[in-house]
Amino acid sequence: MTHPVYAIGDIHGQLEMLEEALALIHADGGDNAQIVFLGDYVDRGGNSKAVIERLVQGKAAGRPWRFLKGNHDRMFEWFLEPVPRHDPHLLVGYHWLHERLGGTTTLASYGVDVGERRRLFAVHSEARDAVQLSHQRFLQDCETSVSHGPLFFCHAGVRPGVALPDQSEDDLVWIREEFSHDKSDHGALVVHGHTPVDTPLHAGNHVNLDTGAGYGKPITAAVFEGTDVHVLSRSGRTALKPA
Repeated sequence: MTHPVYAIGDIHGQLEMLEEALALIHADGGDNAQIVFLGDYVDRGGNSKAVIERLVQGKAAGRPWRFLKGNHDRMFEWFLEPVPRHDPHLLVGYHWLHERLGGTTTLASYGVDVGERRRLFAVHSEARDAVQLSHQRFLQDCETSVSHGPLFFCHAGVRPGVALPDQSEDDLVWIREEFSHDKSDHGALVVHGHTPVDTPLHAGNHVNLDTGAGYGKPITAAVFEGTDVHVLSRSGRTALKPA
């Protein structure tokens, strides 16, 4: 018998949507459902702190949950280092506190007001004091990939032509077009988020569960039994077949 594994797409600070996704999984799989969270827990939505706390509590309670690191989570983690680290994958002129990325909203959930004319060193110092160590450790401890039988979970995708054990962290949290448009067999069904789609997408060699929570659209929860995929809703399971 194949044991189901569940996955939740990008959350982006949307606590109520996260709770609804967890309720759907509980209704389908019970208290001990194995869940892989696909990353991007923070930014854009208004409750990043509460989202992280919810996940920290679940981890502390011994839930069979695995947490992947998204690019937004890594930007947050790197900002909190003793010397803030800038992600070189960002476009020129962008940084985690850029209005389009949502870092200011994340810090606001911790009570840190970035303001328009504050110096970066002051914001950084206040943020390090405001973000509790348990949340910092959670970000640091997030995994970059999880293998589960015929499934390979990661945040963004994989680089075509590179064996799954050899994938780089940068690609696992950031890759987009090179992966999304590739039709080759990656050696496993890749389950990911990162690139928003209107509805969950099964492309044959990968499944995309980022349905735009960062922009106020629903979070997707899905269940995998082998390579069979079903999306969860209040009315139950709906099969997700390759497009």
